[in-house]
Amino acid sequence: MTDIAELFTLYHASLVRMVYRRTGDRDRAEDIAQETFARAVAAPPTNPRPWLFAVALNLVREDGRRSVRQGRRLQLLRAEGPDAMPAPDEAFERDEGRLAVQRALATLNERDREALLLKAEGFNYEEIAATLGMSRGAIGTTLARARRRLVEAYRLQGRSADAAS
Repeated sequence: MTDIAELFTLYHASLVRMVYRRTGDRDRAEDIAQETFARAVAAPPTNPRPWLFAVALNLVREDGRRSVRQGRRLQLLRAEGPDAMPAPDEAFERDEGRLAVQRALATLNERDREALLLKAEGFNYEEIAATLGMSRGAIGTTLARARRRLVEAYRLQGRSADAAS
């Protein structure tokens, strides 16, 4: 029988640290670590350290995919400060630009879209590879192809490539 309190003492800090490095969000890292240990209570592991980290990585991947689908993490256009109110024509242009980028992203296949979004979120090649279940060597090619396809889709909408690249 696995003593969950002992596992928690041994691995909680390093698990949170690893998840935080993957997500960049301390609260999400804590939530994912908590869910990992909850799963260990439900199904005690025989080889706890690799099991805990594998479960945490799977939860990070699920959370990443869910975030991508919900569009929470996409910020291709920077928001203006709360005190600065853009002119109506500037706000309209910004909104039109955002919609054009979203439409262009929607034309990409899931892997390309997720790779671009993870890169935009600050993930390095190793983290993108781990999240998407790809080899690290394939990430550069995937990102280059995804960027090219995004720019092409954006151009087809009658826009310049500047906002999409």
